Amino acid sequence: MRHKVANRKLGRTTEHRLALLRNLCASLIEHERIITTLPKAKELRPFAERAITLGKRGLAAENPAAALHARRLAAKYFFAGNTNRVPDGGYKRPRPERTAGVSALDKLFDDIAGRYSEREGGYTRILKLGPRKGDGAEMALIELVGSEEERPHSDEKKEEKKGRLRRLFRRGKKE
Repeated sequence: MRHKVANRKLGRTTEHRLALLRNLCASLIEHERIITTLPKAKELRPFAERAITLGKRGLAAENPAAALHARRLAAKYFFAGNTNRVPDGGYKRPRPERTAGVSALDKLFDDIAGRYSEREGGYTRILKLGPRKGDGAEMALIELVGSEEERPHSDEKKEEKKGRLRRLFRRGKKE
């Protein structure tokens, strides 16, 4: 019996599962929508919503110590950045790019926490997409609520692209 066992194991060890959820959460915060399997999306939802709640808590904190504490608690939902970085030899060497976890944490506290400051919960939405062609796994799109207004429609781009290709590959007809 599975009494008081809350989460799915996803066929992975604890460390692997946590790494998977951290990477998925960083991608979700960074791109605001990702396509993954349905069980992964269902496990990601509470994980990402806790991180967004910590971002809101840091934004609403009255003193800087409480904001820093919320930021450090939220950092455990992403991978730390540049930990294996060798100190550079001088000022002319380019610095390595921030990792996805650091940029996702910055975006969480700068942009996303402010967007959901008035919302009590339910920051994500899961849409089922149907089975994957290769193995039949049920696919889902998980996105942040409110991110659909920011994206341009892909149908308009396809029509534009189709007309351009027709012009390029016309045979013998001149305009």
